[in-house]
Amino acid sequence: MVHETADTLGEFLRARRGQVSPEQVGLPAGARRRVPGLRREEVAQLAGISPEYYLRLEQGRNLNPSDQILAALAGALRLDEDAVAYLHRLAHPAPPARRPRTRTRTTPDDLQTLLDSWPQTPAYAQGAGGRVVAANRLAVLLCPFFAVGHNPLRAAFLEPEMRSLYPQWDDMTAKAVSGLRAMLNIDDADPELLETIGELTVASKRFSTLWTRREVRRRDTGLTRLNHPLVGELDLHYEKMLRPQARQLVIIYYADQDSTSAERLALLSSL
Repeated sequence: MVHETADTLGEFLRARRGQVSPEQVGLPAGARRRVPGLRREEVAQLAGISPEYYLRLEQGRNLNPSDQILAALAGALRLDEDAVAYLHRLAHPAPPARRPRTRTRTTPDDLQTLLDSWPQTPAYAQGAGGRVVAANRLAVLLCPFFAVGHNPLRAAFLEPEMRSLYPQWDDMTAKAVSGLRAMLNIDDADPELLETIGELTVASKRFSTLWTRREVRRRDTGLTRLNHPLVGELDLHYEKMLRPQARQLVIIYYADQDSTSAERLALLSSL
């Protein structure tokens, strides 16, 4: 299953041109289009390159396009900043970073102590494989799949309780997958994370659809809504902080001061 997680420049170009309508780029829609999106020759025309050259790019027969060509393709496909960065990463992948022989432990005591020092702020940390390696009490009260040992990404698509917890489940899962693509370096990814992606492409139709769309958008901050079974609706901000040396991601949640969500979060922490 792991091979399905990898991405290529050609696959990315094909997926993204299928999401751009002719009207978006000032072309007539026409009546004979059998599939949505732009044709190859239309992308080539918009980018100012030959159709033959663009075909070689999609087929993987030209693996060293210039930055000028990539910029032209990004404009033709209406890519945003995150997608442009991903396009360059596919076209010119960096060699895997050399990891130190002595790696930081995945569950350092200082990290757990730090999270426990925020009793009113749900916070947890994920390792490189996606599993939770540290979590404070309020994070687990907020969602049981934020507990140590669980994989929140896997739970989001395979656990029915997550659909109940997130009333905007479609939006949440779309953000999760596009954010994963923005952060993921396939060549240096943890094998467990690749296994999880491979499992989800088979076990979850929703994940497979989102993964195939190849949308890329990094979200380190945002707002999410939860429908908690004990305290009701919560509107919470989230922050994601990367600890690169330990290959860990810390996620914290907080409510606006003096808001109903803040009151309900305080009630949850008192239970």
